[in-house]
Amino acid sequence: MEENMWIIELESALLDDCNVNDIYGICQGKALPEALRPDVWQVCLDVRHKSDQMSLFNEIYDLPFQSQLREDCQRHVDRMGNDEEDKVSVVSDLESIITFYCKNRNLQYEPDNGWIELLLPLFALKLNRSDTFNLFESIRDTYIPKGCRPKGNVFHVFRLLLLYHDPELCTLLDTKKITPDLYSLTWFQSLFASCSSLSVIIAMWDLYFQNADPFMVFFLALIILINGREQILQMRSSSKEEIIKFLGLMPCALEFDDVPDFCSLAQYYALKTPTSFKTDYLKALYGKQNDTPRSQEEANKVSQALCLPVSVYELVENSATEFPVPDAVRFFLVDCRPAEQYNAGHLSTAFHLDCNLMLQEPVAFATAVQGLLTAQRQAIEANSNAGGEHLCFMGSGRVEEDQYTHMVVASFLQKNTHYVSLLTGGYASIHDYFGDHMADCLEDHNGRKCLVCQQHNVQQTKSAPLKTSTPSSTDLFSKFSAAMKSKSAEVKGKLLDIIVNPSANGGATASGSNGVPSAPVQERHVSAKERNGKRYRNVAPVFSIDDENEDALDGAGERDDPPLTGDGKEIVNLNQYFKTADIINAFKCQEVHMSGYMYDSHLIITPGQLVVLRELGRGQAQIMVRRPLASIVKITAKKRHRDLITFKYGFPDGDGLLITDMDRFLIPNAAEVTALISRLIVQVLDDAK
Repeated sequence: MEENMWIIELESALLDDCNVNDIYGICQGKALPEALRPDVWQVCLDVRHKSDQMSLFNEIYDLPFQSQLREDCQRHVDRMGNDEEDKVSVVSDLESIITFYCKNRNLQYEPDNGWIELLLPLFALKLNRSDTFNLFESIRDTYIPKGCRPKGNVFHVFRLLLLYHDPELCTLLDTKKITPDLYSLTWFQSLFASCSSLSVIIAMWDLYFQNADPFMVFFLALIILINGREQILQMRSSSKEEIIKFLGLMPCALEFDDVPDFCSLAQYYALKTPTSFKTDYLKALYGKQNDTPRSQEEANKVSQALCLPVSVYELVENSATEFPVPDAVRFFLVDCRPAEQYNAGHLSTAFHLDCNLMLQEPVAFATAVQGLLTAQRQAIEANSNAGGEHLCFMGSGRVEEDQYTHMVVASFLQKNTHYVSLLTGGYASIHDYFGDHMADCLEDHNGRKCLVCQQHNVQQTKSAPLKTSTPSSTDLFSKFSAAMKSKSAEVKGKLLDIIVNPSANGGATASGSNGVPSAPVQERHVSAKERNGKRYRNVAPVFSIDDENEDALDGAGERDDPPLTGDGKEIVNLNQYFKTADIINAFKCQEVHMSGYMYDSHLIITPGQLVVLRELGRGQAQIMVRRPLASIVKITAKKRHRDLITFKYGFPDGDGLLITDMDRFLIPNAAEVTALISRLIVQVLDDAK
């Protein structure tokens, strides 16, 4: 009886308004009871309360390829071996769902695009036509990567994943000119439904939808290849066509009992892959598709990538983590810059391997590589934060120099070295990440010799002749200030229109008639009872950037509400939310509550709002608050903790500011975040005039 308690718990949860987190917590990867599967899938795919979209279908079948679609539906259903009556019904529903999908989404059906194979397992749930359509649409939107076509980005990304985990196998396929799309196109188009039995697909999708990870298909495909690697390597002398045929049929060997181990292995390899793999490619593979120059540029970066990229955020966070998970990714950082650059500043955990030695002194380079491997092994044995199996190479961040770094990386890949990655942006990204903290975080940093510092100094010098008599700013918004000073006369006029004295008639400027700045704007915080969230009409906005006194204002006016409970929660799926078209940028941070608690969060910036998402786990987050950018009147930072940022909201009130609310965050690389928000505030206020 106790063994089946989880089924009773699942039935009870389905009667309530449960979500995918609840489902996963109860089922824990167990095979779903057949009677509950339809409801569970609808919950996991977030379509349980979706409207009847098929009611909008006019039942007119007039697509350009309608006859081809009908023939394809008939052919696939004939293979199922159902009764004739069932076949007619299934063919009719198949054709109507795909016809409506094409018309509703303005898409064109193409033979062998995987849609029919993706739909057929859904008919096993015996749902009505509308519910089946909703499931199909959700699977397509959530789990089928965009660009599943020959030579599409999906397959460039998959090749990078294979190269990371099994470079020897990847090299063999590259040598044979066998690109992943030649054998795995149908895998990705149909989530393996085109090449596996119905029982295997149902069991696989049970686990797939509970895990709610769109990238799982990449790791399942990886496991298929790695499990058959010995057979593939033995086919070196076989023709290209024979190998492609063998690879394409490999998933057919999967049996029902293999599914749990198959999915567990996929999750294990996901754990041993840098998280940048998902964060960097999420929007490109699962976001809204467009043909803008920027999108094309991103696509080119993927297709031309030498190896898997790692973000600076992951690298720095990784080196500071205690690694409670035994098999988690752990980096060994290799700094490939020339010696003089390394000596002018570097991470203390980095091993220096001068890339210039490879061409100038090959013997010395070979010795240095042996030293690197020895140091890596010793660091791993010592359980040092600087030691890990995963090699992350770092260049300078300048294209002309990094070609030598790429040669070094290529030499390691040619030797079939596992777990090779490249830091996106090189040393320059690390330098910018630490910002004002670089003196504390970088070893031997010398601003006079550091090339990144020199470049920043040159940029500041160019704007120096245009500076006004305004005292130079030492706060974390120096980049924002420098950008403003570069067009001093024009920008000064703009800022004087924005930062005004509310008590003056008609919006007089913050400076007196003689140009001497007036007294600073006084702030007044209101209690929760006084807050109405409305701005006074016909009152000019005030926005400023300041340092914050260490002890002043801690908790004053701050949002002190605990996490919402019950029906008040607004829960979102992070992967889906980040694909929203109007998101300008998203930054991982920690929300600092007035109680002292810190919550892992995301600061989402849209053209008109600041949105705070608090992580709940399992890819879910709660929307804590949405703040109009126009309501931000002050952004402050602690003098001793430059990444501790406070946003204050309110409106002018007589000679001062009425502060209605405030939020506080600990934001890595806060200067970049606040500079972006500041620019958008200026833009919003300009547009409001």
